Amino acid sequence: MLGHLGINVPDLGAAKRYYDDLMPLVGFEPFLSSDDQIAYRPAGGKPGTYVFFYPAADGGAYSGERTGLQHLAFMVKTRAAVHAVHDHVRSTGDTVLHEPQDFPQYPPPYFALFWLDPFGIKLEAVCHYDR
Repeated sequence: MLGHLGINVPDLGAAKRYYDDLMPLVGFEPFLSSDDQIAYRPAGGKPGTYVFFYPAADGGAYSGERTGLQHLAFMVKTRAAVHAVHDHVRSTGDTVLHEPQDFPQYPPPYFALFWLDPFGIKLEAVCHYDR
């Protein structure tokens, strides 16, 4: 199991505002917040990977096409949770890459939504259940 992931963002304040609203929808809660980092952990003391965000030292734009992070996938328990994330994403005006749907090219069941956060990082909410 991964202990944590660290992601650099161009605007830590904007990242905090964005992820404070998103992370509870995908099963995370705030862990820490300071001038040089913010972090989220699995909610309710559940085991899992923590996600940290740091201010980027290099002002270049993020690209999922270069070496490094391609996307983050958040596992949720129900298809309704995928739809709830979709509703949130649409309300924030983020770019939806793939509407909630089954992806038969992946081992079933695989019901997911893909979108871009405000910094261009590709995110996914996926449910591995038929409920």
